[in-house]
Amino acid sequence: MAEFVDLAPFTTYKVGGPARWLLNAETLTDLESLGPYPGPVVVIGRGSNLVVADDGFPGLVIRLGNEFSLIAIGPDRVVTAGANAPLPAVARAAAKASIGGFSWMVGVPGSVGGAVRMNAGCFGSDTASMVKTVSVWDVRSGERVEKLPSALDYSYRMSNLAAHEVVVEASFVGSSGDTKDLETEMRTITRWRRDHQPGGTHNAGSVFKNPADDAAGRIIDDLGLKGTRLGKVSVSTKHANFFVAEPGATASDIRGLVDLVASTVHDRTGIQLVPEMVFVGFD
Repeated sequence: MAEFVDLAPFTTYKVGGPARWLLNAETLTDLESLGPYPGPVVVIGRGSNLVVADDGFPGLVIRLGNEFSLIAIGPDRVVTAGANAPLPAVARAAAKASIGGFSWMVGVPGSVGGAVRMNAGCFGSDTASMVKTVSVWDVRSGERVEKLPSALDYSYRMSNLAAHEVVVEASFVGSSGDTKDLETEMRTITRWRRDHQPGGTHNAGSVFKNPADDAAGRIIDDLGLKGTRLGKVSVSTKHANFFVAEPGATASDIRGLVDLVASTVHDRTGIQLVPEMVFVGFD
């Protein structure tokens, strides 16, 4: 376990301060070595929906390693993956095995653990509709717990998993599919993402959750807020629900722009946008 490790390189925004403690857990044994841990804890996967405060995080940050990146194809179209497995890799492994239902994952630059925790989804699909079982390491008790989806209280972009419950593995059930058709579907999704989202920039994906029967990006765009800037961070001119950070940006800039856009939308429309991104180390 290392002390005072800079977290910025582990996030897609490339901003933020240090963790008081950082555990790179390559195996389950590394997690077991913690024993019961009572303090504040955060798990960082691919850092694609995360903003770490400029002052960092005064607790334990856990990053999962290679043992948690494995993907296995089982009978009855069950796909089991470690929490650190990239979602696009899961989608491609399922397609190769002629298992459908996973194609949407190719468009999400996150990991299995984050998807399970926040019920990630797009293109009309989400994690909750596919989960069969979830394996969690409870940092406070020092025990591994198996959970069914019915115990996770899933809703739109939410579960009831607490910060101290570290997802280590999950299994999903897919549908019957044809490999060539699934590969075509994934290429279509990848092309759509490239055409409609600001690739090649420092961003964290969708900033706000979509309100019921509407889209946060449409609301922000209709109010003429594309290009709105705070410091070195701006609302993308390509997709209004993406905020882009330039070199020299700070976490405070990002949080400030999120608050500014949310308050402007609320003042002008009465709609309260809720951030989809996770803010770590902020008051």
